[in-house]
Amino acid sequence: MSATATTRKSGAAGKASKGGSRKPRRAGWWLPYALLAPAIIFELVIHVIPMVTGIWMSFLKLTKMFISNWGNAPVTGLRNYQIALDFNSAVGAGLLRSFLITAAFTILVVGISWGLGMAAAVALQKSFFGRGFFRTLFLIPYALPMYAGVIAWKFMLQKDNGAINHFFFDNLGLAGAKPFWLIGDNAFWSVVIVAIWRLWPFAFLMLMAGLQSIPNDVYEASAVDGAKPLRQWSAITLPMLRPVNMVLLLVMFLWTFNDFNTPFVLFGGSNPPAGDLISFHIYNASFLTWNFGSGAAMSVLLLLFLLLVSGIYLLIMNRRKDRA
Repeated sequence: MSATATTRKSGAAGKASKGGSRKPRRAGWWLPYALLAPAIIFELVIHVIPMVTGIWMSFLKLTKMFISNWGNAPVTGLRNYQIALDFNSAVGAGLLRSFLITAAFTILVVGISWGLGMAAAVALQKSFFGRGFFRTLFLIPYALPMYAGVIAWKFMLQKDNGAINHFFFDNLGLAGAKPFWLIGDNAFWSVVIVAIWRLWPFAFLMLMAGLQSIPNDVYEASAVDGAKPLRQWSAITLPMLRPVNMVLLLVMFLWTFNDFNTPFVLFGGSNPPAGDLISFHIYNASFLTWNFGSGAAMSVLLLLFLLLVSGIYLLIMNRRKDRA
């Protein structure tokens, strides 16, 4: 037998062995894909397609003249973005002012909510009589439907018949005129307080769950070495909760900066300038002026800002994690 024939036979045998070693698809291989398909379809329909549509709208002069037929709306290119970023114009100045108000609102709400959640979680970490009652009590604002809770605050913050003014001025006898809480400069502090009331139980729940993973032996050993509670918190609790805090702070930031429901329910259709949060500002810029192209451009700018902040935050946290 020639060398060529031997080579062909060995090659054919090798192909046959490879083909024979290929495992057949097992029964039910399609099941994971079938279970994921509804989630993927809903994600496309609810998030991806509207987002792409909004980006497309931002390049159109989509006013009330073209609502019935979007295809006839003229393309403006980056004109809507130029108007939104022109801080010398009324539109750009209003957007910048709303952005600064939202930034201050987010810093206060996230910072205070995290502090309250951490304090409550640490206080309820050790077992004592009535701990379950306090855990349930603290979670009531988070379990309560959002609209019901904010509407209750709206009635409490009324000038004449509100529970806040009634308590301080009628019961405690404070001097002076009863303030308006939902208009003027007080509107900012009103929306901050309501947002903190809604958000801090979520921080408490996440931090409380994270504290359950810290062994008590670590605290006992540090107490033997003379560590006080504050030192234990800074040297043990905070470092071991770093993965939880990394995700928690980012989620709280995104929720708070994008908060639309709280000012919308609290102030109604016309928000005061002090409570002009950016999501509500974009809503009014779109549906009050009927300039959906400009509103879409503002939404895209907000999306880019949140993506940028989230990316920088995750990059910094990952670098710190690698150094540790």
